[in-house]
Amino acid sequence: MKKNNFVEGTVIATAVIVIVKLLGLLYVIPFYQIVGDQGGDLYSYAYNIYMIFLSISSAGLPDAIAKIISEYNALEMEDAKKRAYMIGKKIISIISITSFLILFVFAEEIGMFIIGNLKGGNTAEDVAFVIRCLSPAVLLIPFLSITKGFLQGHKYISASSMSQLIEQIVRIFVILAGSFLAYKVFRGTLSLAVGIAVSGAFFGGLAAYLYLKRVINKNNLLKESRTKDNISNREITKKIIIYAIPFVIISVINSLYNETDQILVLRLLEYIKFDAKEVENIAAAIATWSPKICIIINAMAMGMTMSLVPTIVSSFAKKDHKDVERQINKTLSMIVFVSLPLSIGISVLSNSIWTLFYTPSEIGGNILRLMAFSALLGNLVMIVSTLCQSVNKYHAVYIVAILGLVLNAGLDIPIMILYNKIGLPTYLGSITATMIGYSISILIGLLILRKENKYSYTNAFKNILKSLIPGLSMLFVLVLVNHFLPFDAFSKKTAVFNIIIDVIIGAPIYIGLSLKLGLIDEILGRTMFNKLIRKITFGKINLKDA
Repeated sequence: MKKNNFVEGTVIATAVIVIVKLLGLLYVIPFYQIVGDQGGDLYSYAYNIYMIFLSISSAGLPDAIAKIISEYNALEMEDAKKRAYMIGKKIISIISITSFLILFVFAEEIGMFIIGNLKGGNTAEDVAFVIRCLSPAVLLIPFLSITKGFLQGHKYISASSMSQLIEQIVRIFVILAGSFLAYKVFRGTLSLAVGIAVSGAFFGGLAAYLYLKRVINKNNLLKESRTKDNISNREITKKIIIYAIPFVIISVINSLYNETDQILVLRLLEYIKFDAKEVENIAAAIATWSPKICIIINAMAMGMTMSLVPTIVSSFAKKDHKDVERQINKTLSMIVFVSLPLSIGISVLSNSIWTLFYTPSEIGGNILRLMAFSALLGNLVMIVSTLCQSVNKYHAVYIVAILGLVLNAGLDIPIMILYNKIGLPTYLGSITATMIGYSISILIGLLILRKENKYSYTNAFKNILKSLIPGLSMLFVLVLVNHFLPFDAFSKKTAVFNIIIDVIIGAPIYIGLSLKLGLIDEILGRTMFNKLIRKITFGKINLKDA
């Protein structure tokens, strides 16, 4: 299996992540039909808590290991590379066992914290049961993640990406087959069906971990080195911890964004006398179900960070600051160029998409319409944080992460109350608060990098401004077309046709104008773009390279 360069690695990782996330979207349709709104809400409660503990149990080590392996690779330190991986596994085993025990033992207390005094829906006991079913995954997934980091550090991006596909396929099989058999065939309880469904995380992780171990053994990546590098295990351990801290902070805080929104929305809507089931549905839509759709937007950032860390760390270790600046500009340009049309498309089609994947809901459509642009800003936060970590600006990571979360938590209630008073949907105030937190975080992070490393973003800003031209043009045409289309966005049958027609109209507008403006040549490169077109069309369209 060959290594991958930055652009190729980004394209491979993004393509696989898009497939993985599409599968993650599509399984929601039958799963929602099996367990309904209440089961979906229960799944949401447990999974959001799991993500926080997964962030803690992984302790930022996967990304830290990727960074260290890339650094030692650049310096040709084979022995230190292997020892770093082994030390990382020992550290992660202690933290993951502790996290598992906390989740399992205190599941009831966590359930009470989430549900509070809300009556008429899921109970704290239901939440506790599902959390316990999910907790074994905390023992395994951190080892899977650290193994991915080891391969990413060696620039084996395709292997790491493929493991995600294996993990998702197995996970979805367990979710659908398990919940269907438990609830529809054997007539078990709803909490049992959801508990079996969430256990899919463990079995998917196990399959992916076995695959990655095979890749490592096949490529002999843990071979014994003839020479011992002049660096002690203590120094390696210290470096792992130093590198891991910013990664875990940003990871935990990203998870806390959703959990904070969910809990505050639950509390405020309950206070202003919303119906209990409606409160649960809104909170789950904001914290879980809208982000599941928007994960398609986030896929680019996820794929990019897999290639970004080893590429920038390698250049930074060699003190090639011009290449670091070039990669920063390319990254910022690419993330906006790809994310913008996806955000616009999902926002315009929010009602149709929500109807297709869940059940017809004006509230769900409203949430998704705004959440699509929140996801775009979330992408930029992820990239800016990764850039800061890659060039060892850890204080910037802390500022970006903590400031964003504090703003989000502090503004949630005031903005929701404001929206309620001026007649806007109250629940949208939570998403607006998140977007403000994201925006300030992005600005602060970029300013710190510019001030301390003298990096210029001129090229990136030019490309981002250019991207607005095809983006706004696409938005204008789609809004106009949808105004005259005779489709009912709240009907599953017509929602599909609405989505297909908008994609057929919108994609050529965005791509065509981008080609005219030279954006594709500047950001992706015509050769890479043509290669993508050939693969997507199975070789039927073969454009000439510029």
